[in-house]
Amino acid sequence: MKQIVYLTCLLSMLLLQSCSDVDSIPQTASAEVVAGDYPRGPNGGRLLEDGDFSIELSIYETGVPPEYRAWAYSENTLSAPSAVDLTVTLTRLGDVRDLIRFDPEGDFLRGDTVIYEPHSFLVSVDAQHQNRQYHWEFDSLEGRTTISPTMAQAFGIDTEVAGPATLTQSIQVIGETKPLPESSRQISARFDGLVQSVEVAMGQRVQEGQRLITVESNSSLQPYHINSPISGTVLRRLANPGEQTNGRVLLEILDTTQVWAELAIHPSQRGIVEMGMPVSIRSPISEEVVNGAVDSFDLTVRADQSIIARVKISNEGNAFAPGTFIQGEIETGKFEVPLAVKRVGLQPFCDFTVVYAKIGDTYEVRMLEMGRQDAEWVEILGGLESGTTYVTTNSYILKADVEKSGASHDH
Repeated sequence: MKQIVYLTCLLSMLLLQSCSDVDSIPQTASAEVVAGDYPRGPNGGRLLEDGDFSIELSIYETGVPPEYRAWAYSENTLSAPSAVDLTVTLTRLGDVRDLIRFDPEGDFLRGDTVIYEPHSFLVSVDAQHQNRQYHWEFDSLEGRTTISPTMAQAFGIDTEVAGPATLTQSIQVIGETKPLPESSRQISARFDGLVQSVEVAMGQRVQEGQRLITVESNSSLQPYHINSPISGTVLRRLANPGEQTNGRVLLEILDTTQVWAELAIHPSQRGIVEMGMPVSIRSPISEEVVNGAVDSFDLTVRADQSIIARVKISNEGNAFAPGTFIQGEIETGKFEVPLAVKRVGLQPFCDFTVVYAKIGDTYEVRMLEMGRQDAEWVEILGGLESGTTYVTTNSYILKADVEKSGASHDH
């Protein structure tokens, strides 16, 4: 309880500190960092003004990849786009710069560069109109926060470097454990006679060669011993002293140190499951996990049209006693990808799935284009560069801090 209270206090301090950091960012008279708190032009864009001249700048992404569009006004009247020479420089985290030039199109100026995510940068605007130069700068930040190393360590924020990874393809199946047919023995007397003693009880563990029963032969009247042919557990005891053997089963012994895991394979998956494929078996009751490989398949199809694949597994601790319902994961393949991140680092942000890239003490979202996945890794097709340091453990703390600071996806 004390640890929970301590972490809650640390989180509160962190959120207050990050909000203070956002407020301290230098701002200009033409634009504010807080989303939406700036003058807007007739087209809903950010209005940058200098005397009688102004530029309305907006990121447009309806039906096209995100791009800048701009409108020029002189004395509150729309100017001809051809009369304005306009460039925009975006300075991203890590001092990465994007230079955007504009060409006239209709009544506006259209940028020549796709504005890739995140839309978080220092914007420098340079315009020339009627032989006059104009310049504006403003911050347009989203999904960004700064946390000191001390606070990051206190909250257990861990990072890794994005790069190549080996992903595993697998399918999930369910099934049940069954005893191995060769692990069962039915014990009867070689020579019929009178049972003199039964030296084991039902449920008792016995070792190979251990004495089980003493019988007095009807023909020789000499006693002889019946010893256990295997190590195992007495499953059934069907004889008692004073009884005749009469050719019947006296004891049944079952060894369950190994069992079959019988897994139901859907017909649509049968074509990708092969002999020898690695399998991980889990008991939903005990959470025990054992590993094995596909050993054989049934030749017949069950009533539900599934096919049984058998996997021999260890059951030393009896967590997979015969009759246990189980969950299996069959590894159907491995493949190398040039860039991947760990699933544990993924967080939702607006309409995107993101990780938080770390540059210095600053963390910022990276919107991901994702490919194939397994239980641990996600292939990255776009939105993140190889070699980027990103947050894995406790990335939700950054998400909470960004949401608290209001660094939203605003254009």
